[in-house]
Amino acid sequence: MKRSTRLGLGAAVALLGGLGTYAATTSPPLLLSRLDAVMGGGRGAALVAEGVRFGSQDQTLDVWRAETAANADRRPVLVFWHGGGWVKGARQDYAFAGRAFARQGFVVVIPDYRKVPDVRFPASVQDGAEAVAWVRDNIARYGGDPKRVAFSGHSAGAHTAVLLALDPRWLKAADVDPGIVKAVVGLSGPYDFYPFTTRRSIDAMSHYPDPKVTQPIERARADAPPMLLVTSTKDETVRPRNAINLSRRLKALGAPAELINYRGLDHEEVVMALSVPFRSRGTVLADSVAFLERHLHPQR
Repeated sequence: MKRSTRLGLGAAVALLGGLGTYAATTSPPLLLSRLDAVMGGGRGAALVAEGVRFGSQDQTLDVWRAETAANADRRPVLVFWHGGGWVKGARQDYAFAGRAFARQGFVVVIPDYRKVPDVRFPASVQDGAEAVAWVRDNIARYGGDPKRVAFSGHSAGAHTAVLLALDPRWLKAADVDPGIVKAVVGLSGPYDFYPFTTRRSIDAMSHYPDPKVTQPIERARADAPPMLLVTSTKDETVRPRNAINLSRRLKALGAPAELINYRGLDHEEVVMALSVPFRSRGTVLADSVAFLERHLHPQR
């Protein structure tokens, strides 16, 4: 099994390598999505809405679901925010993540959000809240259950997912009941990173008058929705202490929180493990799905 996976990946890399300038100028997540499609990641998943407009700033989002799903279904919903250090990334680049969770039975929404330097905190979080408002009002048309909504994201996207779940001010400002979120999976996210020491966090956050508002750990509360916080031992981009410290804070308050620290994976490999080419690197998808299924039980 492992041998055929390596051969398949090698063939896909060779195929994309032949694209020359295109491959050299294309973002790594988009290349990964194309690798994922070549190796079968697209089988069983469908992009049912692309570039849908939402919010007050002309943002866009994509919706993925299983090919066998119908509009009349009421499947659990996962809103997934991509990473990129608040400065880069696009919804379409993360098709591999949308397909992965769609094949597991979720209706997956991947929103775009505004980036630095055009905007700074809290614009990305405000855009995230407006995406959740769109989900509440529209997801049933795509077979999703607005009563079973979870948040997830990688890196900067995990910051948005977790902060929206912990600090009710942002969803309330978008006229959304903070109780809409039933579970959260944060992949390699920054949650406890003040004082700001990296160029990206300085550019995105340092202007804000109250730094504590930017820090998910400062908004930890006993009645937080269940959270799975994922990190990895070789993450030198967002240090493991972010997930470790937040999980400890939540548990100390009595909130339901779980921590997974994948041995040997780096920052990017955690999200790459959602894709077919790199799924053997770690059980990120299986662990995330198992957690979500425990907390998004069918409504009675």
